[in-house]
Amino acid sequence: MKLPATFISSLEGLEGFDQDAFEKVHASGDQITSIRINPLKSSSIINEDCFTGDPVHPSIGVKPIPWCGWGYYLEIRPSFTFDPLFHAGCYYVQEASSMFLEQALLQTSDLTKPLKVLDLAAAPGGKSTHIQSLISKDSLLVSNDVIRSRGNILKENIIKWGCSNVMVTNNDPRDFAKLENYFDVIVVDAPCSGSGLFRREPAAIEEWSLNNVQLCNQRQQRIIANVWPALKKDGVLVYSTCSYSSEENEEIISWMAGQLSGEICHLTFDTDWGIVPSGGGYRFWPDKVKGEGFFMACIRKKDGDKESIHKIKSKPLFATRNDEMIIKNWADTSASDFIKYKNTVYSWPSDLVNDFSLLLSNLGVIYSGTIIGEIVREKLVPDHAFALSSQVSKLIESKALNYGQAINYLKKNDLHLENSSKGWQLVSFNGHALGWINVLNNRINNYYPKHSRILKDL
Repeated sequence: MKLPATFISSLEGLEGFDQDAFEKVHASGDQITSIRINPLKSSSIINEDCFTGDPVHPSIGVKPIPWCGWGYYLEIRPSFTFDPLFHAGCYYVQEASSMFLEQALLQTSDLTKPLKVLDLAAAPGGKSTHIQSLISKDSLLVSNDVIRSRGNILKENIIKWGCSNVMVTNNDPRDFAKLENYFDVIVVDAPCSGSGLFRREPAAIEEWSLNNVQLCNQRQQRIIANVWPALKKDGVLVYSTCSYSSEENEEIISWMAGQLSGEICHLTFDTDWGIVPSGGGYRFWPDKVKGEGFFMACIRKKDGDKESIHKIKSKPLFATRNDEMIIKNWADTSASDFIKYKNTVYSWPSDLVNDFSLLLSNLGVIYSGTIIGEIVREKLVPDHAFALSSQVSKLIESKALNYGQAINYLKKNDLHLENSSKGWQLVSFNGHALGWINVLNNRINNYYPKHSRILKDL
């Protein structure tokens, strides 16, 4: 890998930069694979210091990521596509450096209290699913992306994670200014020049330039200025990039501290982790940490108000009593309200109905809570999102699949199961739901979503 001389010279003098070591690690061709477990679903895929999720390599060695309680390095990269537990949302494949978000949230916010959190540039969902694993059940996460197609990918990963206290939105950062003093935490993983990913994505080298770095700097300032009014007084903005350039990192933090009167939050951690403090933020150099290039900083807002008052323009349509009687045969209805739009029923956390209603009338919403299904002719047709949630009643029949059957199901092929009773059933693998089937007299209908099916062969 040949790094541009202009790029290397732009890094001279930065905290922690060692040119020889930096160039050597990029030339090595090393690739790092890391995952983060979903504590809501499974810790069993890490067993006796091994990752057990790959049928081809059933005992891959693992090492914990020091700054993330549920993060692990894998010694080799398995075929995640052919692991049913990946499709069940038991873990997320995520770059290790970015999991430092856990330390930023733990050290700047009280995660035991109900918080309102905005993940502004959330797709494909790594940070949002991480946030969901850290915040309390009565907290709210707004997971946003400005690009609609990326928002759909984000929605799918949120559904896999299985939580209801989240709303997926498709909005420009300036749209959030109307929600003045609303959020306790805003996470901005800013669009950047991408130099931190050169090792993983060599094609990005050709797109890098000093001019692009300056354009990113201006864009980053504009994004933060647009969303800043939505942050409460004493709320925290967590800023990150996958860039090495000081213009996109330390200079942005200095600008926030000066122009926005933000207060830099200092984090503590073990020096053995190899993370380098720099200009109020923290740098991840790939020759010092086991991860890609990354920068993160936390800024506390010192102006504005601590409480927000917003009027709800319109209330959603609640499911009828008859609808709820149908739903009770399927779902755990405790702590949930059921909203009906046309024939589709959504489950919203009861404590968050007012917040969901407010956001629904102010933002472009792609997804909210958990879709339970459609009520057609007084019967429920259950949704895939419902299958992957924690709300399915324990009275609903579940059919355990072996590995071959599970892959066949995920390919949306026909299933042939012995001794299956008639009607709707969950299908599962190693105790984790994969989706729905409907067993009829002469066939089994496979209801795995067509757009999510496995298209290639093992």
